[in-house]
Amino acid sequence: MSSMASKPASAGRLRVAVYAVDLLRRTDLSGVVAEAGHVVVDVQDAADVILADGDRPPGEARPVVMLGGADDDLPGVLARHAGPSQIDAALRAVHAGLIVRAPEAVDAGFGAAREADGHALLTPRELEVLAALAEGMTNKAIARRLNISQHTVKFHVESLFRKLGARTRTEAVAKASERRRHETITL
Repeated sequence: MSSMASKPASAGRLRVAVYAVDLLRRTDLSGVVAEAGHVVVDVQDAADVILADGDRPPGEARPVVMLGGADDDLPGVLARHAGPSQIDAALRAVHAGLIVRAPEAVDAGFGAAREADGHALLTPRELEVLAALAEGMTNKAIARRLNISQHTVKFHVESLFRKLGARTRTEAVAKASERRRHETITL
């Protein structure tokens, strides 16, 4: 084990193992990682995050940021041509336990809402109404629980349908659940 790998990384510095079959690509990526202020270690050494080029190391259990891959099970997936700042941000985010996807890596069929789309994030009140819908409550029961009028509940339900692209209460709950499972950070 190298002497750098046995020392814990200092604050803000990560131990990053670079996995690439092509030696030139591995050298280039190691340079990007080092320039970002991280410690480059061997794949066999203790690493906080793995930066992989196209393929994940076999049997790898540590967090991986993959460049040019399409493995949705990995916490980090970036385009093969991602820049140094994107790679650095992805390494830090994945190390913090977040999921990272490049805009082009996001499944187009998901229909994730972006704030600029008119499919804005759900408001706190809409989340309360959605939770009540998930419990199978009627508009009248929701109104009583939240101390609002039935008309206001109906307004929030319609807003949920619009934002989630749903036509029924059940579909709204299902889509909200699916959306929550796929929450990602876009770099």
